[in-house]
Amino acid sequence: MSAPLLAIRDLTVSFATRRGGHAFQAVSGVDLTVQSGEVHGVVGESGSGKSVTMLAVMQLLSQSATIAGSIMLDGQELTALSDRQMRKIRGARIGYIFQDPMTALNPLLTVGEQIAEAVRIHRGDVGHKHAVARAIDLLRLVAIPNPEKRANQYPHEFSGGMRQRAVIAMAMANEPDLLIADEPTTALDVTIQAQIMELLDQLRREKNIGIVLVTHDLGVVAGVAKSLSIMYAGRVVERGLVDDVFAAPHHPYTKGLLESLPQMDERVERLSAIAGAPPPISARPSGCPFHPRCPYVIERCRSERPVLRPVGPIDVACHRAEIVAADKGTLQDA
Repeated sequence: MSAPLLAIRDLTVSFATRRGGHAFQAVSGVDLTVQSGEVHGVVGESGSGKSVTMLAVMQLLSQSATIAGSIMLDGQELTALSDRQMRKIRGARIGYIFQDPMTALNPLLTVGEQIAEAVRIHRGDVGHKHAVARAIDLLRLVAIPNPEKRANQYPHEFSGGMRQRAVIAMAMANEPDLLIADEPTTALDVTIQAQIMELLDQLRREKNIGIVLVTHDLGVVAGVAKSLSIMYAGRVVERGLVDDVFAAPHHPYTKGLLESLPQMDERVERLSAIAGAPPPISARPSGCPFHPRCPYVIERCRSERPVLRPVGPIDVACHRAEIVAADKGTLQDA
């Protein structure tokens, strides 16, 4: 098999305090692999380190951040590149769909101008007229009706779903090899969510691009992702093929996330939920970071941090992974 499109190895991201004191680890020891033509889901609650990991790939973190580890794009080490060299990568080889399309778009420029600008920045030989024509073609590609007219409109004249499509068009402007979609369906109704996910899958099939789909919702990755990584407190706690993880989750956190999904074939008075809340970056517990919320906890969990290890077809960071996988009850019953 050829080298992966994206290979993250032992990635650690720390943020120093304003006064230069203690540095807090937002991400610790993350490994992640994405192949061309593959969708890899990165799932977890807010604060789990998903977006920080992806911003580290783009080298877009603040100056207070320190990155250690390896980030390889098609065999090229990104952490060794200067900011000038990274500017040639961003938008050209890696496209990024940010969480909020309204803040990702400039309200003072038409949508067409913004997409055309993305084209001209990386293709100096393309004139304004051809860049605008390319922008219109991209709006047509993401199924925006009447793209010639819409290209001359401003972001506030677009609906939420259309703004998200415009951001996708901008990210695809230079036909990147890798597309990072950071919560691309946030704040959209379920119908538009389905359309956006269908669009991303269509782009993957037609352009053979690799996609990293960052989300808090396992239901979003179920239909399009081949593999996924579950993150909690800055670490990957479970990873594997989507079908394997959904069939038999080995980590209590993954089990809780799956149980919190609404079931159309079951009538329940109250949805299942994981007790407690994720720990803040400044107060992560010793041992397994999930142990304060885990019904399977034993004393070892409180003192010894589990390493990611293979259990059958899945890699999991849990001392009691085999017991969790064998337990067919709910997290609340454990």
